[in-house]
Amino acid sequence: MEHAELALDNPPASAPVDAPEHWRRFAPDLPADRVLFSELVPGGGHWSYRLPRGTTLRITALDAGANLSLVLYAAQEKLERYNMPDSLKAQHTAHYTRGHVLMSDMGRAMASITADSLGWHDPLGLLLDSRLMHEKYGDHTYQENRNGMTRSGRDGLLIEIGKYGLAKRDLVAPVNFFSKVTVDAEGRFRYVPDHAQAGDHVDLRMDMDVLVAFSAAPHPLDPNSSYAPGKIGLAVWRSGAAAADDFCRAFRPENARALHNTDMLYLI
Repeated sequence: MEHAELALDNPPASAPVDAPEHWRRFAPDLPADRVLFSELVPGGGHWSYRLPRGTTLRITALDAGANLSLVLYAAQEKLERYNMPDSLKAQHTAHYTRGHVLMSDMGRAMASITADSLGWHDPLGLLLDSRLMHEKYGDHTYQENRNGMTRSGRDGLLIEIGKYGLAKRDLVAPVNFFSKVTVDAEGRFRYVPDHAQAGDHVDLRMDMDVLVAFSAAPHPLDPNSSYAPGKIGLAVWRSGAAAADDFCRAFRPENARALHNTDMLYLI
């Protein structure tokens, strides 16, 4: 199994140490004076950030068929976290796109999708776990595969949230960005292959201070028999909090209430 190395840019002499401007490759339209940092995430990789209110995470598929499983927790009170059932029910939807808000179990807006080139992101398909990964792809160890071991999305997210004192009981259903899952007449999930193409992107604005954890492992319903997850580009920039005339705020009355509930946390 081959695992291509990422070509890393060396920052110019005037740039901060270890801060290559990866975003210029995949998000050149972002305002340069507001970009905070950017990353290249190899397929199967995982990481986490603490991001403040008023920043936006640009997520870009660098390969066709990429998947990014993402979860959110309130940075100031980690018992508050993204709630998939409440978010879908409030917005009368079974998928996410521009205008939708990721709500917490406290009825607050945690993050909002402010831009989307694809139009459909999966909130229902859950995570690839180790059992299913081994059944589909076999065992690939660190030593035998020259650092190219396989890791499930569930294990990757558990590693990341564990850095903040969270554990298995705290792992919530993720949003699977760049994946599409439909439901047929019998209620069965249907994965749509080749949904995302290289260059597709989504902007996720943080409406409160959040912990963001993500994994670029394959979607659990991806029929590909080879473990070949796509690379992801990430860039964080200062966008500002949702304005009074914000598109997501006006998208549905429920969204306006959720954003208002979050705004109330930041009155002082």
